[in-house]
Formats: sequence, structure tokens, C-alpha cells
Amino acid sequence: MIARIWHGWASTDNADDYQQHYHSEVAEHLQQVAGFRGARLLRHQDGDEVMFTSITFFASITDVVAFAGENYEDAVVEDAARAALTRWDARVTHHDVAVDLLSGQPVSKS
Repeated sequence: MIARIWHGWASTDNADDYQQHYHSEVAEHLQQVAGFRGARLLRHQDGDEVMFTSITFFASITDVVAFAGENYEDAVVEDAARAALTRWDARVTHHDVAVDLLSGQPVSKS
């Protein structure tokens, strides 16, 4: 399983707008990918801004490409997200999931 990790920052005033965008539009897009295995959006208040960490899970790197395209290390930041965020990582990182205690299922080697 692959974890795709990305960060974005919003002003405190716009943070709820980004969170709603993630909950609706991003979730809808992700759920259309056959190998999508789940997501977490973490929220951290840091002074005047909120840092979001998105962790999405895919069965394989092929499924990541189905979501993000051939340049899959580039962040996918839609217009609505750009409107709510003040800055974001242009690139994402991908990690092999070594231990998964959330799903209760063993992680198989790809």
C-alpha cells in the first residue's frame, strides 16, 4: 500500500472552506479511483494559520497515477483549494506503508 502525503496552509478564516472542499470534492474524486484505500486530513492550528496534512492511501503506485496523472509527484491542487489556501507543497511524497494499525488488515508487499 502507498501513502501519498501533502501539506497545505490556510488562514484561520479560510481553513473551514478548505476542509469542506476536501470532504466533498476531493473525497468524490478519490472514491472514483479503483485502488483508493482511504484518506486522512490532519489539521494543526499554528498561530494565524492552519496547516493541513493530507494522507491518501492507494493499493499501488499505478493507482496513484490514475488519481494524479503521469507526473504523480506533482500536487493536485484544484481551483477551489487554491482559493482557500495561502500556500501549499508543489510536490508530494509517496511512502510504502510498513505497518497499518488503522485498517486491522495486514499490509501486503507490492
